[in-house]
Amino acid sequence: MASQAAASMPSLAQQDTTATATTAAAEVSRPKPCCVCKDEKARRDDCMLFSKAADPQKDCQSTIELYKSCMLGFGFKI
Repeated sequence: MASQAAASMPSLAQQDTTATATTAAAEVSRPKPCCVCKDEKARRDDCMLFSKAADPQKDCQSTIELYKSCMLGFGFKI
């Protein structure tokens, strides 16, 4: 009887392997930060580089916020 119970219960090693595989699959499906929000990043960079304002960060705040919200949508907190 003990062998039947052992056969029906997954071992801790099997459970650990399953959890590791699930975590690895989640990481694989998540895009890299460099591959998302390219348009928003380009607009933010252009604004910051070519701004004639004394404080480019303040002048480009709306484009910066668009980029941040886009990245947050993919799970990246900036």
